[in-house]
Parts: sequence; structure tokens; C-alpha cells
Amino acid sequence: MNDVIIIGAGPGGYETAILAAEKGLKTKLIEKRELGGTCLNRGCIPTKTLLHASEFLNTEEYAKLGLSGNRPQLDLKQLQAYKNEVIEKLRSGIELQLKKAKVELIHGNAQIVGAHQVAVNGEILEAEHIILASGSRPSMPSFIPRLNNVMTSDELLEYDQPIRHLVIIGGGVIGMEFASIYHAMGSKVSVIEAQDQLLPAMDKEIALKLKMLMNKRGIDIHTAAKVAGIEPGLKITYFEKECEHTIECDAILAAVGRQANVDSLWTNVDLEVMNGRLTVNEYYQTSVPSIYAIGDVNKEMMLAHAAVAQGKKVLEHILHESPKVDLTLVPSCVYTKPEIASVGLTLEMAKSKGISAVAMKALMSANGKSVLSQQESGFVKLIIDEESGRLLGAHLFCERASDMISELTLAISAGLTVDQLASVIHPHPTFSEAIASAAMQKKRK
Repeated sequence: MNDVIIIGAGPGGYETAILAAEKGLKTKLIEKRELGGTCLNRGCIPTKTLLHASEFLNTEEYAKLGLSGNRPQLDLKQLQAYKNEVIEKLRSGIELQLKKAKVELIHGNAQIVGAHQVAVNGEILEAEHIILASGSRPSMPSFIPRLNNVMTSDELLEYDQPIRHLVIIGGGVIGMEFASIYHAMGSKVSVIEAQDQLLPAMDKEIALKLKMLMNKRGIDIHTAAKVAGIEPGLKITYFEKECEHTIECDAILAAVGRQANVDSLWTNVDLEVMNGRLTVNEYYQTSVPSIYAIGDVNKEMMLAHAAVAQGKKVLEHILHESPKVDLTLVPSCVYTKPEIASVGLTLEMAKSKGISAVAMKALMSANGKSVLSQQESGFVKLIIDEESGRLLGAHLFCERASDMISELTLAISAGLTVDQLASVIHPHPTFSEAIASAAMQKKRK
């Protein structure tokens, strides 16, 4: 009998498989599609590749530096080829890691058929523990018809034709990243978001600042707006401030969330599902204790690095190890320009918990590296417990925010105070100096 069978080879699945094998567990990993899951093939890596390419298209920034010349000509087919090359290189690296760790990789469509049994390719495999890491896929709600050029993020990432006008339904993380990509590529971009703010789960000040910046750049943002209908020819009717409006475009991206891949994944076992996702306990066990669920498929959060951390937590439980992984703090990042990164409590969240909290903020317009690189729009905001001085949250709207947030995640996890954070020497000139600057600012209610 195997020790562990893992279904799904995204970041949560393959990272857990490698670690399990390194810890001496006999491990099998099953994947019906490509290695790397959504993150590598249809999510994090391809979108960031396109974002990286789009940075070379801003000739206005280059002109200020004394660099002149024609705008680079974008060849979408060549860019798609490069994106696929990046994916294949990383996929090959994962395969090599699995081989080195002696993880048996099985390509096939798996189904759990018992508390310790998995059917795949006409064979029944047995394991002491089963880990579901089957991921998620884009949602397509019923109010969005499946017309030509109405796409999910999966489909748009494969699209290699120029888009004159792209309408994005949904102003969350996926919508904002594609808005940044296609605006840089020269498309007219309109965003329709039903909630009162962009990035509804993020800090309100960041969401407002992002909306202002995007509007200034020419991206058409509509919040508290609801789509009423989409007609053939891609004519969208929506309501904003109780008024009816229409937009005509040549492509639509539905970026309204993702749904867990739980369809036909099990039989003969009773796994509890809530709102389309598996319920789990603090050890990521499902309602059947020998079956665990990590990543997008469970009720926690849809982030690749969260899935990896959850997999480590599962192995701690299986091996009866003392807890080392802190899953109370999971940073979130949005790769707009500037980037957004957040961890811990917002000011509103802290006050709702009865904590006497204050904010301390440094503007990037006073940061040398930001000014010289023309990235001065933004700020670093720290949320502090006024009584103890402990750092409770951090919300960054600045270049390299996704790289800087780890320092602040560690600081919160370690229970550091704002004075301790301010005492850390940051090199000059760097974007991260803004962390120390924020820690030395006056406290604001």
C-alpha cells in the first residue's frame, strides 16, 4: 500500500508530493492534464509573462529618460510562443524534481472510490492517505452567454489576435491584471464591477487609488455597475447609478470568480461540500479523515502559495510533527502597475474586532528609487495596535510590492512592534526603504 496518493499536480499537489517523498513516504501523484496545474499553465505564470512583456510598450516613460524611437511593434503570436516556452521550461523543471524525489507520476483521470482507494486508468490504487489538490476553473455565470469572443481567462491567455476594445466583467484580481495587460498592448479597456470598489477583498484606500490611476490612464472603470444583458455582436447593457448604459466591443472577458474542480471526483464516500467547495478542518481533513483537501478545492482561499502551505500542514499532521506552518497569515498580491500586496488586518477589520488600531503611511513620492524609476504613485501602509505597538497588517501599493510583502508577513508573524520594524536598516536607494519610512510616520486614526 502507498503512504500517500495526491490527485492534482498544481503547486499544492507537486510540492506536497516532493516533500512527502523526501520525508520517506511512498507517494504517487496523479494528473489528468499538464504538470503545474492552473498556476503554471493557465494562471500565475502566463499572466505575469504577458505583464512583463507589456512593460516594454510604455514609450512615454522611456521618452523622459532621453530614449526615443518608435513604439515597439507587438507580435502576439511570437509573445504567445515565448509564454509557452516559459511554461514548458518550468514544467520540465517540475518533472525533474519529481523524478529526483522518486515520486511516481501517473497521467490519468482519477476518482476516489473508497476512503483509501483511488481508481485511475482502469486500476485501483490504495493508500493510507489521499490528498485532493484538484484546483479550480473559471466560472461562467448564466447571465453571460457563450458567444464568439466571450472568453474566460483560460481562453484569453491563448488568444493571439489584436483586440480593439476589451470589456472585462469583474474588477477582482484577474480582471485588474488583464486590464493592465491589454491597456498596455494598445486596446481600449472597460471594466464593469458589481461591487462598490475594485478588488473587493482589499484595502479600500488601495482600491480607490487604483481606480483613480486606471481612469487617468484611460481605462474605463465602472463600479457598483451590473450587467443586464449581452447581445450578439457583443453589445453589453449595464446599469450604473440606476441609469442604463451600453457598450459595444469586440471581446469580453468574464472574470467573475472561479469554481472548484469537484465534479465526479469521488464515489462511495461522503465528502461534505459547502458552496461548491470541500469543507475541511484545521488539518485540512475532509469529512472522511483519511482524505485531505488542499488549495482551490477547499473552502479556504484560492492562492497557489496557500495551497503549498496547506500541503505542508497536511504532512505535519500525517507524520505527527509539531506545527511549523503559520496559515493565519497568507499574503495576497495583485500584479497591476504599481503592484498591490496585502497581509494581515485592514484598519476596518481591526476596529471591527474591537482593537484600538491606527495606520502609519509613507508615500512613494518621497522614495528615491520610486522617483528615479518613475514609479512614485503609491504608498506603504502599516496597521498598528495603538496600545502595544504591534504590527497587525500591511498594505502596499507600489512597485515591487509583491517582493516586499514577505518582510512584513514575517514581522507580523514574529509579533514585532512598529519601533522594532523602524530599527531595521534598509539599503538605499530601494523601494523597501518605504517600510522603515512608514514605521516612523505619525500614527493616523
